[in-house]
Amino acid sequence: MSFISEFKEFAIKGNVIDLAVGVIIGGAFGKIVDSFVKDIVMPMVGQLVGGVDFKQLYFNLGDQTYATLELAEKAGAPLIKYGSFINTVVDFTIVALAIFVAVKAINKLKNEAPAAAPVPAVIPEDIVLLREIRDSLKK
Repeated sequence: MSFISEFKEFAIKGNVIDLAVGVIIGGAFGKIVDSFVKDIVMPMVGQLVGGVDFKQLYFNLGDQTYATLELAEKAGAPLIKYGSFINTVVDFTIVALAIFVAVKAINKLKNEAPAAAPVPAVIPEDIVLLREIRDSLKK
């Protein structure tokens, strides 16, 4: 089998296409969760802990002091942006929770699928007639 035909066989299998769709949907889902965390969750958490803007939390490893994160970044100061890290951890936690819930729901649906009731076999008409004749002869 040639390399091209092997690749064709591999590429058109359902699993590869399912994987590609999953990656694309996962990327879009990641953007939604990222926006949810940065634009909704973290501002509320920041307000609950005293009006903190997590995006602005950082340690400056340099000698000079800067008023804002943006000024420190423009100056090229060495920074540890732990506020951004906190956002990323919350982001990951929400994605992991959503995936856990989705997988659990899918597994539950798989396990609860009712078994199809066996369809009674259709008895041919000649067999039914022969049985009736047999039963009437027994009497």
